[in-house]
Order: sequence, then C-alpha cells, then structure tokens
Amino acid sequence: MKRRLAVTLALLPIPDLLADTFERDQALVLPDILISANRQVEARNDSSAANTIFTRDDIERLQPASVTDLLSRVPGVQVAPLGGRGSLPGIYIRGTKSAQSLVLVDGQRIGNATSGDSNLQRLNINQIERVEVLRGSRSVIYGADAVGGVIQVFTRRGTEQGLQPRLYLGVGSHRTWERSLGLSGGDEQTRFNLGASLDEGAGSNRTHESYASDHDDDANRNRSFSLSLSHALSDNLEVGLNLLDNRGKSEYDNPFGRFDPNTFESLPQQPYSEFAVSSFSSYVDGRINDAWKSRLELGHSENRENTYDKLSDVRETFNTYRDSLTWQNDVTLDERNSLIVGGDGYQDRVNSSTPFDEDSRWNRAAFIQHRFRAETFSTELGLRRDQNQQFGGQNSWSGTLTLPVNPDNDVLLTYSESFRAPTFNDLYYPDYSNPDLKPETAQSYELQWRSQLSDSASVETSLYRTDLEDAIIFGRDSRPQNVASARINGFEMAYRQELFGWQGNLGLAIIDPRDRDSGHTLARRARRTLSLDLDRQFDRLGLGATWQAVSSSYDDENNRKALGGYALLGLRGSWALSREVKLEMKVDNVLDQGYSRALYSHDGEQHGYREEGRAWLFGVTWTPAL
Repeated sequence: MKRRLAVTLALLPIPDLLADTFERDQALVLPDILISANRQVEARNDSSAANTIFTRDDIERLQPASVTDLLSRVPGVQVAPLGGRGSLPGIYIRGTKSAQSLVLVDGQRIGNATSGDSNLQRLNINQIERVEVLRGSRSVIYGADAVGGVIQVFTRRGTEQGLQPRLYLGVGSHRTWERSLGLSGGDEQTRFNLGASLDEGAGSNRTHESYASDHDDDANRNRSFSLSLSHALSDNLEVGLNLLDNRGKSEYDNPFGRFDPNTFESLPQQPYSEFAVSSFSSYVDGRINDAWKSRLELGHSENRENTYDKLSDVRETFNTYRDSLTWQNDVTLDERNSLIVGGDGYQDRVNSSTPFDEDSRWNRAAFIQHRFRAETFSTELGLRRDQNQQFGGQNSWSGTLTLPVNPDNDVLLTYSESFRAPTFNDLYYPDYSNPDLKPETAQSYELQWRSQLSDSASVETSLYRTDLEDAIIFGRDSRPQNVASARINGFEMAYRQELFGWQGNLGLAIIDPRDRDSGHTLARRARRTLSLDLDRQFDRLGLGATWQAVSSSYDDENNRKALGGYALLGLRGSWALSREVKLEMKVDNVLDQGYSRALYSHDGEQHGYREEGRAWLFGVTWTPAL
C-alpha cells in the first residue's frame, strides 16, 4: 500500500501535492520532496541546500542499527562513537563538531543544553519514518548551531486510510533482542500512528587495558514510544501533535578511573546511566488564501541523564529542558516571487546535581527569506536576527544564485553566515566556564553542480569552504576562550545509478579541516570517506551490500595521536514469505575488522575504544491485513 501511495503522489504536480490536506504526512514517503531546508514542503531539486534523504523504504532496505548508522552513509558526514552500540557519538558534518550541527525531531531541537550533544544514538530506528540531512549552514532558518548542517528526524506517520498493524521481532549477536509493535491508520479527516519498541543487548567491552572492574560487557536497554495524530478541521486547516520518548539504561566503562580522595588509590567501579530523550510538538497549519499559508508550532523537549556506580553511592544528574514556539508564513507574491517570514523563540532550563551559576536562558528571533524564479536564473536571499539573553544580538545572512544550464543540469553558488551559541557548560559550569564567551561564527562559500545524467543515473557535487572564527577552546587554566580559528575546504559527491536491476548509491567526501593558527588537522576528522550501497530486488528476495572506507585521522589537536583508517563490509537480505510476513538477515563488519574511532589514555598509554566486530541480526516483520 505504501509503495502504491508513493507512486500516486509522485505523479501529482508539486503545486497539487502542496494543496492537499495532510501534505506533510503524505510527503514523508517521497524521496524527491524536502521539508527541512525551509520548514515547508518543496521539491528536493528546488532547494538550495545540499541534502540527503532516507525514507522509511530506505530504512527497511538498508536495515541500519541506528540513526547514526544511516548518517555514516551521507557524503561529508563522519560518525565517531566512543566504542560500540549505544555509546556517545561524535557527529562531524563537513568537518564541524557535534555542537556545531543542529539536530531536530519533528521540528524540535533535542540537543543537550549543557554539553551540546544530541544523543542521536538513543533514538529507536523502528519509530522513525524519515531522516533528512542538510549539509551546509542553515542559520537563516534555524538560528544557532546550524553551522555544519541540520539533521531532522521524523517519527512514524499514518499515511493511509483504515488500520495497518505491524509487529517486528529480532534476535542477534551479543544477546541482542529487538521488539517493536505499531498501529497506524485513519480516515479522510484524521490520521494517527502509535508505536512502541524495546531493544536489549549484552553489548561488548568498549575498552582494552583498563581497571579490573571495567573488564565486562557494557549492556544497554532502550524503551521507545511514539505517537502522531493529525486532524483536518477543514480543507484549509489542520491540527496535530507528534511525540517521541526514548528512555533506558546504558552501561559504560570509565578508563580514566575513580580515586579515593584521601589516599588517591584506584577504586573499583561499574558505572551506568539511566537516560531519557523526548520530544513533543503540536501545530496548527492553515491556508489563509491561495497565496498565504501559515503554520504555528509549540514544542517541548527533554534530555535527562542520571549516572550511577553499582559499587558505590555515586550519583550525578544532568537534565535539560527546552520550550519552543515557531510561527512561519509562506507567501506567494506572484509567479516569480515568494517570501518566508516568521519568528521563533525557545527557553532552555537546567536541573543538575552540579550547581550552575545560571540555570536558564531564552532566545528570540525573526527571519525573512525572499525567492525569485526566472527562466534563466533564480535567487534566494535571507536574513535572520537572534536576540539571546546571554550574548545579545546576532545577525545571519545567506544568498544563493541558481543557474539552470539546461533542463538536466543546475549550478548553484551560495554564501552563508552562521553561529554557534556557547553551551551552559561553556558559560556557567562552576570553576571551568567563562560567562564572557561570544558565539562562534562562520562564513561559508559553496559551489554545487546537480545533473540528471540519464533516466537511471544522477550526480550531485559540492565544492565548499568554511571559515570559523572565535572558536571556543579550553585554555591552560581549563576555562573556555574565544581564541581559535579554523578553515575547512571540502568536496562531496553523491552518485546514483541503476544498472541491470541493481540500485547503487555512492557517497564520496574529501576534506581538509585545519586549525588556522597551528596548521594542524582538526581532531577525529578523516580526510577521505567513501560509502557504497548496492541493492537488488529479485521478486520476493532482496539482496544488498554496504562498503564503507574511512582514511586515517588524529585524535588530538596537536596531531600526535594517530587513528588508523579502516574499511567495513556489510551484507543484508530479505525474503517476503507472503504479503504479511517478511524475513530479514544482516551481517555487519563481515570481515571482523578491528578498528577504533576515538582514543583514551590509561597509565600514560594510548588505547582505542573498541568497536563491535562481526555482528548479525535476524528479524521477522508481520503486517497483517485488517
């Protein structure tokens, strides 16, 4: 049913699709529609942002273990977790660090206000409908933190009438068990989706040489719940809500140790954390007239974590909360001119066992973006003004010139400005902060070429440069300072080809990220990455393979601690026993490659966090017809 719906919608002209009720829910199944770039449904090729999209069909075909597994396929995106499934990942988009990229769930920021981390590893892939990745600055639309790019996750939706239940059971290596249950459906006025998942695994030992109490596998448990509901009050007015809640327990190793404050002797420990990452959004979406559409969103997100030690009474709490409001108006002035005008605001709050000097702050902003479209060229020009309780005002500009060389080739030239707001840790953490910090700022220049080479092949390339100023680093007194600067040059290519029934997707990225003062390469950024997916459907049988290669990098800013490159092979397959039952099987890291994407120091020696070796998963999906 989903495939038939996608084909039906794909045949609609874009203006007709945008006029439909439930337009966003219907657009989420389409690979050629983009929502995140301008907070509106638009044709993917009409957007100025370099982008990658994973629909639910892509997720089911690729069988990723997590959202971060998907992201590692995107050209220009690197993922560096601290060992194994469920560990905290560093996410580097176009050479920028995790806190310099914005992560959204159904339009809501989910980043931790204290550290800047998004905790994407804790989102359950079975509760996700779609993932959109924008590469390059989008600060005019989103404000702070959208320096390297934007990642938006959309929760599962109900897109068809009637009821569609689903059940998934999976078992795999490291005593992994996955269970997921869902029900979606609706009628002409109302759509809904309800889902729940439970994932458990014994995990693996993430560290090598460490304290004796760390020599164990690090288990994880993740419970996830999602709800989406939308109702059309009329042909021109829709209301709805989306909810995603992930919570669970994750064990980890602390190779840095815990010491007796009196004797300074090493103490045994078995640390673990109990976490919750949740997002709620509600909206009113209305078409005022043929030329004016307005959307109002109200949201709340939480990022909570309590850390414990099984062998002591140690407990720490770091909870952050965010309330947000967005109002956007899309106005068509005439056939060639259109405007996006709006404002947004959010307030962050911290509840922590560590007493921060300040525990809340607000940010308010207004933005406007103009588009002009002609036969021989088009332009996009935007301006945003942010006002922050801590650091005052900040302006962001962007401009794009699009030149259609011919019907199959477009060239885009873009200039954009962006900034990252200092986190609560940067500003207010006791004894290790600096309340006088300014935002990090960046200027980006980009040249894109998009070409439909044939009916079965397309290529998209980007050549870009990003200059970072007032970058925040920790000085000799262990306090953050605005002293660093960096420049990042890069090239990306996404190539798609269908040949002899095989669907191929190739992603290639070459970057040169350097500290401008020392000339050193920025830490944990590999200069070359490649990802190749090959898939083919033979009637009921589906086969696929993934090859990922990452070059060497450095774990430190002084380029003295080297990380070796690596290459990984993954295989997958599926078999449709009937219309209702499908079997899935995958093997990751088939060659059992040993590798590390981050280092730690123990007793003066450097060791790599262990990544999982060969791992398998077998699953059964049941979608009974009602």
